[in-house]
Amino acid sequence: MRPGVSRPASRAGVTLLELLIAVSLVSLLSVGILVALRVGLNAMEKANNRLLDNRRVFGVQRILEQQVAGLMPVVADCRSGPEAPPARVLFFQGAPATMRFVSSFSLEEAARGYPRILEYQVLPAEDMSAVRLVVNELLYWGPASTGALCLGPSPERPGILFRPVEVGPQSFVLADRLAFCRFSYLERLPPPAPGRWVPAWTRQDLPAAIRIEMARKEDDPSRLPLLTATLAVRVTKLPGLPYADDLYLGQ
Repeated sequence: MRPGVSRPASRAGVTLLELLIAVSLVSLLSVGILVALRVGLNAMEKANNRLLDNRRVFGVQRILEQQVAGLMPVVADCRSGPEAPPARVLFFQGAPATMRFVSSFSLEEAARGYPRILEYQVLPAEDMSAVRLVVNELLYWGPASTGALCLGPSPERPGILFRPVEVGPQSFVLADRLAFCRFSYLERLPPPAPGRWVPAWTRQDLPAAIRIEMARKEDDPSRLPLLTATLAVRVTKLPGLPYADDLYLGQ
């Protein structure tokens, strides 16, 4: 270079086309990351829902086992009319879609509270395409509390008539979206007969066992099925009241 001649100025920089390409690549990368995050969150939510649903299945079966295990043989002062004298009978209602008994285990207080009158009822779901199992827990305070739920001996068949179960805001939904739910009861027979399952209980004693059959409305292989629960009835607790000697203890 000859003396006195200056060097041309450098024009290094980013063109508009290069800027547009860089912004486009960053945008595509951001969209890919967001899509991956959304897919991962959806998969995590589905896995959590399955886990919670499986826990509910174990919880329902565990609750039913503990409530039947805490069954207490109490009596009821049933009246066939307002002026009729009370007839003291063993308190137990067993029907295909309804069941009542007193248990030392409740959802509110577990095994630490007072005995409760448990009222199970199978009801149609809101859209009428499935059924649900609900339970009421009423405080048990003696034969008068259980007697308020019965209407006296049935004039048409053996057994006791009971008032319908009233379902309200205080009712607990144990299982929902079921294809079916039904109860049956094991009747003792004279030896050597093994016993038989009956859909309704009309005897004045307790069944040897209670069977609760349930199935989901939607068959999803990824979720645990609702298994049939066959629960033996063993009397292990009494109310601890002055009239406990009048209770049935032949289990």
